[in-house]
Amino acid sequence: MNRRMFFATAAAGLLSAESRARMGIAVTCYLSFARPKDNLEFLDHAHALDAGGIQMPLTSKDPGYIRKLRARAEQWGMYFEVIAALASSDDPAPFESTVAAAKEAGARAIRVNCLPGRRYENFNSLADWRAAVARAHRNIDAALRIAERLQVPLAFENHKDWTAEEMAAMVKDKSSRWLGVCLDTGNNIALLDDPYAAVEMLAPYAITTHVKDMAVAPYADGFLLSEMTLGTGMLDMRRIVDTIRAARPDARLTLEMITRDPLKVPCFTDAYWTTFPDRSGRYLARILRLVRESQSRPPLPVLTGLAPEVQLKLEEDNVRQSLAYARGHLAA
Repeated sequence: MNRRMFFATAAAGLLSAESRARMGIAVTCYLSFARPKDNLEFLDHAHALDAGGIQMPLTSKDPGYIRKLRARAEQWGMYFEVIAALASSDDPAPFESTVAAAKEAGARAIRVNCLPGRRYENFNSLADWRAAVARAHRNIDAALRIAERLQVPLAFENHKDWTAEEMAAMVKDKSSRWLGVCLDTGNNIALLDDPYAAVEMLAPYAITTHVKDMAVAPYADGFLLSEMTLGTGMLDMRRIVDTIRAARPDARLTLEMITRDPLKVPCFTDAYWTTFPDRSGRYLARILRLVRESQSRPPLPVLTGLAPEVQLKLEEDNVRQSLAYARGHLAA
């Protein structure tokens, strides 16, 4: 059985075609002080928004809680995906207990990321970067052994750490039907990847997604990068979703609309390029074209200075508007 056929069977479960089409919500849509802290409460909230499911860390491994969570999701025809920290090769037991509990809860995948933080912020030398990558491979191998034994798919997010080429090569090299990608449709812009090329490269490995629209603007050391409500940014969301669906029809579409100040991507600094020894100026030229083409767009949203209640409302409005766009324009 090939990779696409396997995940189409393993991930679809008993959900109807209609419920599989509805876009879900990642808990990272809510990064404010009111961030959801309980799986059942967040599932209830997503259900009230007519979302297809949720992606969130497990808030309890208690067997009674796990049974209740699974029953609630199945009752409403919603999916559940777990966000977890990657296993440590030195002590994989905590990760194994999370995967086991996630399986009992009916989770269709475990979303993890390879490295902490953003590549261009966290590493001061190429040697440090390469050492971190070597550690990441050991941890990935430890996590994969657990996933294969418990038969729960692992979805690695392209998390402003590895380029699309590096991520695709890693998944291909591990060559496991239990290993794939949580395809974030905007993150790799921060690494100067072409957003459409990144989606096309990673879509064949997508188990799940973080669907987001993006916008950019100039700043002194590079460019600013911001999530936007779906349909208001610079990305062709129809093209992106169609690409994912063509490659992996059963990959769930999960919204990650992060309402926050724009991120600074300091690609004009020497430090930014420390961990990119093989990248040429064409990557920088491409992003500069994107920035120039975005000059006529409205300013990027900023939260700093807004009252807490205004921030809360804006966050919720952004999620609701994005889900409405998904229903109206993406059949999701």
